[in-house]
Amino acid sequence: MTPWLFLAPALLLFALFKFLPMWRAIEMSFHEVRPYLGDRWVGTANYGQVVTDEAFLDAIGHTLVLAVGQTGGSVVLGLALALLLEGTARRLWIVRTAVFLPTVTAMAVVAEVWRILYHPAADGAVNTLLGWLGAGPSQFLNSPDSALWSVMAVGVWRGAPYDMMIFLAALAGVDRTLYEAAAADGAGVRRRVWHVTLPALRPAFVILITLAAIRSLRVFTEIFLLTNGGPNGSTEVLMTLIYKLGLERNELGVAAAGSMVLLAASVALTLAVRLSGARGKEGAR
Repeated sequence: MTPWLFLAPALLLFALFKFLPMWRAIEMSFHEVRPYLGDRWVGTANYGQVVTDEAFLDAIGHTLVLAVGQTGGSVVLGLALALLLEGTARRLWIVRTAVFLPTVTAMAVVAEVWRILYHPAADGAVNTLLGWLGAGPSQFLNSPDSALWSVMAVGVWRGAPYDMMIFLAALAGVDRTLYEAAAADGAGVRRRVWHVTLPALRPAFVILITLAAIRSLRVFTEIFLLTNGGPNGSTEVLMTLIYKLGLERNELGVAAAGSMVLLAASVALTLAVRLSGARGKEGAR
């Protein structure tokens, strides 16, 4: 009983603030929630609205685009940074700390900084850089054509340093004699990375892709602070739509159903990544 006594406070908090609300959300997803009037059973009607409503379908599409783009971008950029900043030199610790700052900076601060950088006028910071490259000024967050990609760039910029630190930890465990043997066989830098580094990083890839994908599916703060789903719904994602339905329009049953769909997608994605990682290990053996 001793371990359970130590776990009891945490389990009580989890039950009170996590498991009971989750169970209540499941109940709400099958009801039309009517405060003070009593909930009315509607079966799967809320789920039917989620999978057929145009606003939900658009939000699901935007969420998937962000999930794929941010996951791929942050993993690739994080790997590149890890390969560049790997080593034990003292100056590298300073650079790593500077690179890691976006991850630990409050999202409200990050959003405001990027809002300034994305100033749509020709003399805006990013537009000035584009002008040097011969590209025309962009509206970024103010245009339905570029708003989603602009938010995605912010997500990649903020998520890549976290992925970099995981990759650095994994790179520290790679057997250096493998590099020496590959170099002795005449393998260049690219072949050593492809045949030695990447196979050794397979467990890190599985973890990071799982975490990054779930993080991207649940994206909310960046959208809420930068665009609030606009312009014209071009950046509306599931989390912001659920928030608006539940807390602004008081459609709590539909919002709960959307939450359950998002939960199911996160669980399915996690299981798929884990199964693919397990198959990859069996294939390597």
